[in-house]
Parts: sequence; structure tokens; C-alpha cells
Amino acid sequence: MNAAERIVQAQLDAYNARNLEAFAACYAEDVKVYRLPSMAQSLSGRAALADHYASKRFHLPKLHAALLHRIVQGSRVIDHEDVTLDGETRFRAVAIYDVNADGLIASVWFVDEA
Repeated sequence: MNAAERIVQAQLDAYNARNLEAFAACYAEDVKVYRLPSMAQSLSGRAALADHYASKRFHLPKLHAALLHRIVQGSRVIDHEDVTLDGETRFRAVAIYDVNADGLIASVWFVDEA
């Protein structure tokens, strides 16, 4: 497992534990989050990311993301996940993570369903 895969796995573990502090610590202070295919930036900065996940995800007691498949290419990691929000609502997610030289996630692209 290389450094990029380790930090992406750490954020996935923190996500599933709903540990906001550990989750946010995996991201660079100036992280950028995008939603494909629009390429519109949806979040900027670790604080905005933490606020989003605190209000939209980590309060859900049945929140869980199961890794279906992972591709590691140098400093980029692509995860395909089966995400459960509340025990009833599920969806498939694809995330592309770009890890910087400091070993933190610098950018994320979420791929929306067509």
C-alpha cells in the first residue's frame, strides 16, 4: 500500500466511524472538491469540507461506505463505493482522490450518475 492509498483508506475508515476530526485531518487545508461531469467546484478548504460532512453525513447513525473496488495510480486513488445513508437510502459513489506531496488529499472529484 503506497502513501496515497493509506491516506484514502484512513479517510474511509474515519468516514465509517463518523470521526469528523480524523476524517478532516486526511485532507489538505486548501482541499478542492469537484462534482463531475460539471467540473464545478462544490467545496473549498478543510473547514468547508468538515462543515459539510458534519451536517450532511456524520449525524446519520447507519452511515457506511463499503469499498467495491479501488484503483491506485501513483498519487491518485479511485474508489467505487456502495454508500448507505440511513439504512434505507443507498447509492453507488465514485471518488477520485489526488494526494499531495505532504501525503494529504488535495483534490477530490465525485462522479455523479449520468
